[in-house]
Amino acid sequence: MGDAAAVPHHDRGRAPPPPPAQAPRVEPHRSSELKAPDWLDLFSRIGADVRRAVVPLSGTEAGRTALSVGAGGDTTVELDRAAEEIVFAELESLARRGEKFCVLSEEAGHRSFGSDYPLLLVDPVDGSLNAKQGVPLFGLMLAVLDGPTVGDAFAGLVLNLSTGEDWRAMRKQGAWRGGKPLIRLAVEDDHRIELLGLESTPRALKVAQPLVELASKIRILGSMALSIALTSAGGFDVFCAPIPVRVFDMAASLLLLKEAGGVATNLRGEPIDGLQCDLKTRSTLLCAPTRELHARALGILGQPS
Repeated sequence: MGDAAAVPHHDRGRAPPPPPAQAPRVEPHRSSELKAPDWLDLFSRIGADVRRAVVPLSGTEAGRTALSVGAGGDTTVELDRAAEEIVFAELESLARRGEKFCVLSEEAGHRSFGSDYPLLLVDPVDGSLNAKQGVPLFGLMLAVLDGPTVGDAFAGLVLNLSTGEDWRAMRKQGAWRGGKPLIRLAVEDDHRIELLGLESTPRALKVAQPLVELASKIRILGSMALSIALTSAGGFDVFCAPIPVRVFDMAASLLLLKEAGGVATNLRGEPIDGLQCDLKTRSTLLCAPTRELHARALGILGQPS
């Protein structure tokens, strides 16, 4: 019997029935496919674009035009906005390519791109007062974490926007300055603080008075990210933030310091790796490139090492 004869007369000429309906396919959640070197390459590209935009605005009336109050509580000016816009344009492009992550920025606050982690921390212009006033010392801080605390940073970049020099670090893999392995300057005397760095408020001088009195020289740069990065290389014998500062600003630089063999605690000598990386958590900070210098600074402040 032919196939046509097998079909009842009243069904001939009709289209075959559609296949049974299937449940919509659910894409499985996937973690980021980017590894630490990939994130650093991305950060470097972002940094180059931010530098091209921000440097011409530094020290100009247009660059320091006040716009709003950012998520971190500081006033956002035009150069902050321009820098953050570039950062998010690149990150949005990354999300369109299928990467899932989350961002916390000093200006824009918290934004999810499909997953809580990796968590990217963005300080578009660290030292924005310097940038506004045309003082050529301000930076970009970018870090990526696989958890909520400072110790969870697994890659970070600090870019000196004024000079173009970058500092990179990967957890348990090392630190680099200007593309070369970071080599710390030799310490001539572990018991002498030749150069002390301080966070930039007049009150800090009073709170850190014991260190100030025993240091040979003092520098106040106005950028946390760059100050800690320089400490990691031995530029500062000690860097101190005696008044609580945002942990958020430190993430990439503290990874640099750790990978270079340096030490960071609060002023009581307590570790800070477990502090939450958000826009509210604050802590005092005492950094040194060696354990001996850190112990010396703690002793001067009256704390056991």
